Amino acid sequence: MDRSSGSPTRIAVIGIGNDHRRDDGVGWAVVAELARRRLPRGVALFRTDGEPARLISAWEGADRAIVVDAARSRPSRPGHVRRFRIHDTLSRSPWSETSSHGFTLGDAVELARVLGRLPGELLVYAVEAADCGPGTTLSPSVAAAVPPLVAQIEQVLVHRGGTVDAEG
Repeated sequence: MDRSSGSPTRIAVIGIGNDHRRDDGVGWAVVAELARRRLPRGVALFRTDGEPARLISAWEGADRAIVVDAARSRPSRPGHVRRFRIHDTLSRSPWSETSSHGFTLGDAVELARVLGRLPGELLVYAVEAADCGPGTTLSPSVAAAVPPLVAQIEQVLVHRGGTVDAEG
C-alpha cells in the first residue's frame, strides 16, 4: 500500500508487520485505518514487512517518518503503546530482542544512518503484542489500542502536516 495525496511526501507513515501473524499486523491495521481518514497533503502511507531496504525506501525523501510496529517486552503489557523519537545518534538497536522480523527496526535505522538516509525526524510507536502466532485477527487488547493510536497519529499529522486535502 502506498497512498499519497499526490503532493511531495513530507510525512511517511509506515506500518511494519505481517497481517497473518495476529498482533504482528498492528502496524498494518493502523495504516489501513489511517487510509480511511482525511489526511493532510503530503502524507504517504506504506505497509512493509520491516526488511531494511524496503523500510528505508518508504521513508526516503520524507521530512518526517512515523513507524508503527508490534513489540515484545518484559513484563508484558499487551496493547500498551510506547512512543520513541529516534535521532541519528542511535547506537545499536534497543529492539534487538523484540522484533518478529529477520532484522530489527534498529538495524534499519542504523543502516539508514550510515547511508545518510534517515528522515529529518523519526517517530516510532511500538505496540506491545500479546500473540504473534498464525492468524489474521488482532488480540482483543491490541485491537483496542488501534483506535486511540490512530487518533494520536492523526493529531500529529494534522499538527505537522498543514492543510487538509479537499478530496478526503
